[in-house]
Amino acid sequence: MKFIFPQNYNFNSKLLGFIDYTTVILNIIWGLFIFAFVYFFIPNITVKISIFIILFLPFALFSIIGFNHEKILYILQYLYFYISRPKIYLYKKY
Repeated sequence: MKFIFPQNYNFNSKLLGFIDYTTVILNIIWGLFIFAFVYFFIPNITVKISIFIILFLPFALFSIIGFNHEKILYILQYLYFYISRPKIYLYKKY
């Protein structure tokens, strides 16, 4: 069976069909960073779990749902450019 894909079709391999591998790697790094911080600096187990969930879950949900299925790295890059140079976006006419 042959499948014909259009020339402008962008085929990306994804984990479980809906999340990019770069996003998964970024989520793992962020989760490990938060886990290490919480593990070394907070003694109470319930506070550890609460802080981990509060800091990790919004980032994980945002990376899975996202904006129009864009990669989380692109969104972080856009946010960085906007924070570093906000006047370009406010005064530039098209």
